[in-house]
Amino acid sequence: MPLDILPSACPHDCPSTCALEVERLDSHRIGKVRGAADNSYTAGVVCAKVSRYAERQHHPDRLARPLRRVGPKGQGIGAFEPISWDDALDEVAEAFIRETQRHGPEAVWPYFYAGTMGLVQRDGIERLRHVMRYSRQHQTICVSLADAGWFAGVGVRRGVDSREMAESDLIVVWGGNPVSTQVNAMTHISRARKSRGAKLVVVDPYRTGTAAVADLHLPLRPGTDGALVCGMLHVLFKEGLVDRAYMARYTDVPDELEAHVATRTPDWAAEITGLDPQAIVDFARLYGRTRRSFIRVGYGFSRSRNGAANLHAVSCLPAVTGAWQYRGGGALYSNGGLYPLDKTLIEGLDAKDCSVRVLDQCRIGPILLGDRRDLGDGPPVTAMLIQNTNPMVVCPDTTKVRAGFARDDLFVCVHEQFMTDTAAMADIVLPATTFLEHDDVYIASGHTHIQVARKVVEPFAEARSNHAVLCGLAERLGADHPGFRMSEWELIDAMLAASGLPSAAEIHAARWYDCALDFETAHFLNGFGHPDGRFRFKPDWAAIGRDHERMPSLPDFAPIIDAADAEHPFRLVAAPARQFLNTSFTETPSSRAREGRPTVLVHPKDCARLGITEGSRVRLGNRLASVVLHARPFDGLQPGVLVVESIWPNGAFEEGLGINALVSADPGPPKGGGVFHDTAVWMRPA
Repeated sequence: MPLDILPSACPHDCPSTCALEVERLDSHRIGKVRGAADNSYTAGVVCAKVSRYAERQHHPDRLARPLRRVGPKGQGIGAFEPISWDDALDEVAEAFIRETQRHGPEAVWPYFYAGTMGLVQRDGIERLRHVMRYSRQHQTICVSLADAGWFAGVGVRRGVDSREMAESDLIVVWGGNPVSTQVNAMTHISRARKSRGAKLVVVDPYRTGTAAVADLHLPLRPGTDGALVCGMLHVLFKEGLVDRAYMARYTDVPDELEAHVATRTPDWAAEITGLDPQAIVDFARLYGRTRRSFIRVGYGFSRSRNGAANLHAVSCLPAVTGAWQYRGGGALYSNGGLYPLDKTLIEGLDAKDCSVRVLDQCRIGPILLGDRRDLGDGPPVTAMLIQNTNPMVVCPDTTKVRAGFARDDLFVCVHEQFMTDTAAMADIVLPATTFLEHDDVYIASGHTHIQVARKVVEPFAEARSNHAVLCGLAERLGADHPGFRMSEWELIDAMLAASGLPSAAEIHAARWYDCALDFETAHFLNGFGHPDGRFRFKPDWAAIGRDHERMPSLPDFAPIIDAADAEHPFRLVAAPARQFLNTSFTETPSSRAREGRPTVLVHPKDCARLGITEGSRVRLGNRLASVVLHARPFDGLQPGVLVVESIWPNGAFEEGLGINALVSADPGPPKGGGVFHDTAVWMRPA
């Protein structure tokens, strides 16, 4: 009997948004999950963790019914009792109404992020927020710093089509690890290496899986990317490896840039980055002499206080050499801005009031503890609805986050698939569907397709979709908006119609709709995104964010990082783990077994100096907290640099406190952003 294979799309927080083929065994169970072979980007490839999705879909610990907490916060499933859906939604609505009457609507803070990237299930919470005038959310966990850096130069959130990497002669993966975090990119890189003899260069503080297979790896110190770029620019100008005609036509101040980098020599850059000066020269020459050079800009190096400045600096390179002019040349950070979508109905943008305060999601700890720098003159946050995220583990300064959630006067409803660290702190926990159990529509940052996905199997037990929960609350709260009276499919279809795109049924039948731009537009040969059409070496940072005074006027190393010092001699990077995706998949036995345990990678010279060997217990700490984990000697980074691949749940650490306890909640300039890879720490044997 032939297998029942249904189409879907991966919803997880990854640029690839893979087109999937799912084996359906019956109306409630799935088998294998594969990448769609006929999708030109996915190309039949899917990461190992999603290929094992049946393990997560049918996990015995999935939440099955609504729960009310009757025991201590943080204890877990044993502190809850089952209740009906009606009672659960009634209690949540009553709490929101009560807190609104006491403090005003801004006391309620709906909180979400990217546990699913589907536009209906992820962003519908914004509709409830806007209609009810609840506190707004500044989304700073992932892309705020990167967006600022890319917009500064390019002016629009798009770049060259990822599939063009197959036509490149040099691919530079800068601050990313696609072997672990965007496996499809490696398909197109491999095609270029096999068919064209293309070179792969990786710029990253440690030898990732991608760096291990590269032709060249530049393991610079964390947060020093801007210095490396300036050292490269010095060589490019000095040796005539620039395209002056291109710069004259397409950029703003090439003469100022040339004068600026005249003093930024490779020796100067080497002192800051820790790289060999000749390695900087050689990389600059390789890049400058290769017309079809493609920079795949990752998110990693932007998660630093100077991350926006660093990303802007990297984006300047193809504008100096004119690489944008050639197929397989240019750069890509994200193509999320090329989709012509009108999300008014899904997000309730017609009800949005910009006078309602905005709270920074990365600063949830200080916010819940009443920090007036965040709350302003408004009320405390006393009620929350949380969907698609796990701030007790994901957010910076975990100690404050935990203390905030521990408040007796804070009401929290968490809508989740598992009893996460955050769900364990909630008053009401609601069981959520997975992407295979509801309809949604997806765009991507790593490719150019819109995908519409129907549910593949029926919801597990009593699980309900995000949209269903929001509609149920809206009814009880009196939130009047047409989006709450529509099904998921109707919302998708209406958004597509308002955007001038094919219907939901048409896109679903075709499997995807490609929004790829023509060559001239994608390569900015018709002009960049700024009003004058020019790439900006000299950005208008003030137009991007309020905290602009610390930004360099031209590409440079901005020394505003949490620098190592005598008390904190190590720089820590909390990098993504291959088998986890943020905190998703940390519950599956296969992913946990492959990751082992929380581990810190330490250079052998540092190990010898501190008497650390394989498996040694060590304590990392700073002014915020300290955590215990196990060490692994690793020569793929510089002395003084530590890497912890995470995000393990807090309970996976010996003392119940995870790695983000060491990460500051300071916002990165110019408009905020999490600084997860910008942490100075001490280390000692535990």
